[in-house]
Amino acid sequence: MSGQESRLLGRWGEELAAQYLRERGYEILASRWRCRFGEIDLIAGNRDYLCFVEVKLRRNDAFGSPGAFVDRRKQEKLRISAQLYLADHPTRRQPRFDVAEIYAPQGMDTKAPQVRLLENAF
Repeated sequence: MSGQESRLLGRWGEELAAQYLRERGYEILASRWRCRFGEIDLIAGNRDYLCFVEVKLRRNDAFGSPGAFVDRRKQEKLRISAQLYLADHPTRRQPRFDVAEIYAPQGMDTKAPQVRLLENAF
């Protein structure tokens, strides 16, 4: 898969995750929010939580669940990035780190991709 195809697939997965969150009452506050430490795929809020969501899309779980690919190094980058976001966007909501796992066996041709939200993943 080329870099361009991979980026398109990633954006498609992020939109699936955003739609999943919207259907459950979340407001998408930012998508692909960038800072000098990295990128946060989605920032979503509901009445109680401000969620920093890492989206992981896989065709299958042959090499482990998608969430397993959010290693300690990635978690630390997300925490630092979230701190920078919160410095510019103060809130009374409780911050939370979630992982949206998306299974799409045929990639973007998958008719019914499976989305699973791991709340408070780390």
